[in-house]
Amino acid sequence: MRPSKAILSLIVIAMSLLVACGGSSSSQSSLPRGGEPVSLDPAEFVARIDHPYWPMAPGNTWVVMDKDLEGNAQRIEITVTNKKKRILGIDTTVIHDRVTENGKLVEDTYDWYAQDKGGNLWYFGEDTTAFENGKPNKAGSWQAGVDGAQAGVVIPAEPKVGQSYRQEYYAGKAEAAAKVVGLDKKVEVAAGKFDDVLMTEDTTRIHPDVLEHKFYARGVGPVLILGLSGGKAWEELVHFKNGSA
Repeated sequence: MRPSKAILSLIVIAMSLLVACGGSSSSQSSLPRGGEPVSLDPAEFVARIDHPYWPMAPGNTWVVMDKDLEGNAQRIEITVTNKKKRILGIDTTVIHDRVTENGKLVEDTYDWYAQDKGGNLWYFGEDTTAFENGKPNKAGSWQAGVDGAQAGVVIPAEPKVGQSYRQEYYAGKAEAAAKVVGLDKKVEVAAGKFDDVLMTEDTTRIHPDVLEHKFYARGVGPVLILGLSGGKAWEELVHFKNGSA
């Protein structure tokens, strides 16, 4: 027996309400928050990271200067490698960060990123070594899927003002979150002038006094971080090399 027109109408209305309330499977309705677990399908991830606000072609290199409130400066060199690391069945792209102060290496880190088919840029953790008084310390390391750690979204596929999401989660050690607060900012740093810049507000439950604004330029990536509270003064891009150019 075929359903009546009235029943069909109710079904259409129910489906419309489901989509409106976030029942859609689109990338915009599935951004993780807090420590909620996510189930990631390796088949839903792509090999190349070409997010417009942070493309990661092999060879891409960013040189950044970081200053704290005391005026101490560090140089950060970030390079996209040709290496992959399989995490939860997903082949993540390996990013190498080297932090130096007065020419001395103070931190050496490998970060792991991947992009899903919807365009979301995910962060899967890091293998970091900080050198304190000449001794290595790996306390900041974590990996999604190990000891309850969860991957997070660094930048959504199509950022919209008001979107909130977690960027990383490892209870008590890595709990960063972000909120999109602007899409049309203008930024001028040592590396140049940028228009239509994405701006996020970044916080962490581990250090509730920390508040930062991060700025991402199309085709380049992060160009500026302003520390509003919690210690960091600012971090700016001084040079960008496009490895695919």
